[in-house]
Amino acid sequence: MPFCPSCGASVEGRFCAKCGTAVGAATPASAGPGAPPPASAGLTDNMASALCYVLGLITGILFLVLAPYNQNKTIRFHAFQSIFLHVAMIAIYIVLGILVRMMLGFVGLMLFPLLGLVVFVLWIYLIISAYQGKQVVLPLIGPLAQQQA
Repeated sequence: MPFCPSCGASVEGRFCAKCGTAVGAATPASAGPGAPPPASAGLTDNMASALCYVLGLITGILFLVLAPYNQNKTIRFHAFQSIFLHVAMIAIYIVLGILVRMMLGFVGLMLFPLLGLVVFVLWIYLIISAYQGKQVVLPLIGPLAQQQA
């Protein structure tokens, strides 16, 4: 593995990722004329956007902190929307839990599984839409995410 003559960092490719200095032809020894190009180390934008929704708060915050992804406006939007959606769902579940305990009604008990199904379908829809490159803006939460991104 070659090292940058300017800063001494290890280089994978023709340019140093740390300082941008051009380094000699750094191609793998096994690469022949018909070999495919090496894969990039990062995620594509659509994959990172879809992963923002997978674990909700955790992946949303993670993609807001990781350096190459937190500078992309699309990924930031999906990360903020994921965070805001999961915070809203936690608040709704808390309020419904209090109402069900107060009413102790059959209708209240039926709201939890129904809400869970709606949230699950919305979650899958957002993951698939983000992976396809679509930007679904949820009511109330989406405009807040757009402002933050």
